[in-house]
Amino acid sequence: MGEAQSIQWFPGHMTKTKRQIEKTLKLVDAVAEIVDARIPVSSRNPVIDKLIQQKPRLILLNKADMADPVQTKRWIAHYRAHGIPAMPVDCKSGKGLQNFIPLVKELLKERVASWEAKGMTGRTIRVMVVGVPNVGKSSLINRMCRQSKANVEDRPGVTRENRWFTIGKGFELLDTPGVLWPKFEDPQVGEHLAFTGAVKDDILDMEHLACRLIETLRVLYPTAVLQRYQLEEQDLAQLEPYEILEAIGKKRGMLVSGGAVNTERAAIALLDEFRGAKLGKITLEQVEEAV
Repeated sequence: MGEAQSIQWFPGHMTKTKRQIEKTLKLVDAVAEIVDARIPVSSRNPVIDKLIQQKPRLILLNKADMADPVQTKRWIAHYRAHGIPAMPVDCKSGKGLQNFIPLVKELLKERVASWEAKGMTGRTIRVMVVGVPNVGKSSLINRMCRQSKANVEDRPGVTRENRWFTIGKGFELLDTPGVLWPKFEDPQVGEHLAFTGAVKDDILDMEHLACRLIETLRVLYPTAVLQRYQLEEQDLAQLEPYEILEAIGKKRGMLVSGGAVNTERAAIALLDEFRGAKLGKITLEQVEEAV
């Protein structure tokens, strides 16, 4: 593959973003990384590990209300085994966010103790929030600000894009300067992001995507598909994904003149219902696959 190959996976401004983050890291005490609890591998940028280096970090598994709680617990244990505290949250509703500041304080307790020993009692804790687009970074910041009636201010920092948010007494968040993109080198990463709606649907073949989702779900969560679409077990096991999509369309009465199934409508319905957690709480990337 070589180095040249990776250029196309990172848009030009990615390099600028990396530089901005490296500079800005000096201003913060810790980094909060947000991932999608349903796809914790695909919804992050692998460069983050390298960028952050030794800076204390925690991971927020966002959209945890839509993910498999058993798998979310396993992911939290997996991160902790690697020395990274993690917690499940739902940034839209605010569920779980009351644990955010306490977890940061726990992560930084030795540092806070050393500040206090030097007489720096009450020194502000500053945390940078990182995450790929559509993972919930803005929702986290907005929700935390609303809870604390925050004042938003622009301050002279390393870049003009630095935005600081005061979210509690002695606690500030910094929005990431620039945009971190996920790495699409592995086609499955792009596919998983598309399943969850993180990639615009208008650039996708919805029927193909729905068939790929059926292939994934019938391995990981067959019962969810059987129950939602009232299919027979042998159909789910033996039919081709496109035939299963046709069966779903038929059950829903999605027919066109002549009695053929409108598979595009069936595909859109399946994807919408997966994204809306109508098939149940599902995690597509499970810890056994974690790298």
